[in-house]
Amino acid sequence: MASTPPPGCNNNIDSDYYLLCDTEQAWGIVLETLATAGVIVTISFMLLLLIFIGKVQDSTKRSMIPIYFLFLLGTLGIFGLTFAFIIKLNGRTGPTRFFLFGVLFALCFSCLLTHAFNLVKLVRGKAPFWYLVLLVIAISLTMVQVIIAIVYVVVIVARQNMNFTTMSPEQRNMDFVMLLIYVLCLMALTFLVSMFTFCGTYKGWKRHGAHIYVTVLFSIAIWVVWITMLMRGNPELKKRPIWDDPVISIALVSNGWVFLMMYMVPEFCFLTRQRKPEDYPPENYSCQPKLMNKSFGVENQAYIKEETTT
Repeated sequence: MASTPPPGCNNNIDSDYYLLCDTEQAWGIVLETLATAGVIVTISFMLLLLIFIGKVQDSTKRSMIPIYFLFLLGTLGIFGLTFAFIIKLNGRTGPTRFFLFGVLFALCFSCLLTHAFNLVKLVRGKAPFWYLVLLVIAISLTMVQVIIAIVYVVVIVARQNMNFTTMSPEQRNMDFVMLLIYVLCLMALTFLVSMFTFCGTYKGWKRHGAHIYVTVLFSIAIWVVWITMLMRGNPELKKRPIWDDPVISIALVSNGWVFLMMYMVPEFCFLTRQRKPEDYPPENYSCQPKLMNKSFGVENQAYIKEETTT
């Protein structure tokens, strides 16, 4: 017998999608609203980037636009992935959750790490990376998580005939967190490298490093909370597995908005600003001697004698 749909849902809707319209459990409706708003804002930012390509006069900032676009693409996927956790776990949403969660966050943190590497050079007056090099670094860092996810989803799950819906909640959550160890390492490395952007002569680039630092700091706080709740909090409160999906969904939406508000909005503000001379070394900086040590030799002393006698 078909189950009676909850208030707010039609009779024709499948039970897996009840949380998208159930007014009694409003967390699904609230999160899908915030996720939809995040999708709209992210797409708007991506369109703005396409417009800004011709307006950005600073070639150093223009080389970061492909990284910004990749970052927004990952953020867009994070907001979209929220719906896979609002919809009930089944044969379709299970592989999507396990594969895309780590890959999308790996893409975002790889872009932040790539930007931080570039800033470490800029604050010291060195030449930045070429935009193709930046893309290669970001994509290469992301591909590591792609390989890890493929190995788990395809090799372990498919070959061993394991089903996400039949796995115990404890085993499923443990595997889910274990798959994200590389992402946690990326996050920690990005946080560390962002602190090095504060050490340099050219202060204008330190603001960009501050955007990355604050973004990763808030992300770390979000990840600590949701992993703690998933592994310890929910079992102790006897809310497993009822609270498992809401906890991860809240983490996705929160981190997505942190990426937009803490990183992309400030970056957009600085993207179209005019180039400041104090943020760059002089054009002949590489040709200028850095250290001038006073040398004393026979020839120098001879010149001194001639000058004193004349």
